[in-house]
Amino acid sequence: MQLEGRNLTIGYNDRTVGRNLDVTLATGEVLALLGPNGGGKTTLLKTLLGLLAPKAGAVHVGGRSLSSYASRERARLIAYVPQSHAATFAFTVETVVLMGRAAHGNLFSRPTAADRAVTARVLERFGIAHLSERPYTMISGGERQLVLLARALAQEPQFVVLDEPTASLDFGNQGKVMREIRALAQSGHGVLFTTHDPNHAMRAADRAFLLRDGGKIAEGVTAAVLNRERLEALYGAPVEVVVDSQGGRSAFLPG
Repeated sequence: MQLEGRNLTIGYNDRTVGRNLDVTLATGEVLALLGPNGGGKTTLLKTLLGLLAPKAGAVHVGGRSLSSYASRERARLIAYVPQSHAATFAFTVETVVLMGRAAHGNLFSRPTAADRAVTARVLERFGIAHLSERPYTMISGGERQLVLLARALAQEPQFVVLDEPTASLDFGNQGKVMREIRALAQSGHGVLFTTHDPNHAMRAADRAFLLRDGGKIAEGVTAAVLNRERLEALYGAPVEVVVDSQGGRSAFLPG
């Protein structure tokens, strides 16, 4: 199955953010979307999710227009993890993750034993089962991000879309999220994530899409697309490449 945007023009009522964008994501692969702040990454994500209607072009899932799916059907296809989330109500962590199961019930249904089993499994998977009875408002920002990842996985979607998934995580949890992104692809999900760190893209993504000022700079296999010249053009800043003489791996640093 594929999630694809064809010849997209994206933006808002009062302005256009990007034009002539073609994006594809298949189940079983990871696509990293890189670009500077204000370059159109989040607008593109929201368009692919159906949160914003394209100004031109179309988004399809499984060969069918995304707009033709009912909201509950869409939630069973695509899960979204935003960059930040305001914690307003003191729901328990378990309850927040259980909310991901709403796509499989109805507005008035109570959580089933199967829903609670899925919730327990994903809490354990992200190493946050010990937080299950804690109020969501009383945990750290990094822990909240892991809870949102768990909630998305509880939806049991085909595709998972993440906006800056490591932005509020410490070094260790960044590694955990990158491993989980790869594990999601290996278990058959399609994963799209935005990042400012090309090293995360090198580690976790099969393909990279470089977006600046609403236009595509490059797209393709991550190792072929990410190099000093393209990253300097993408961010408008010098980039240093460090090569591991033993393993031959490259790392990118701000110059």
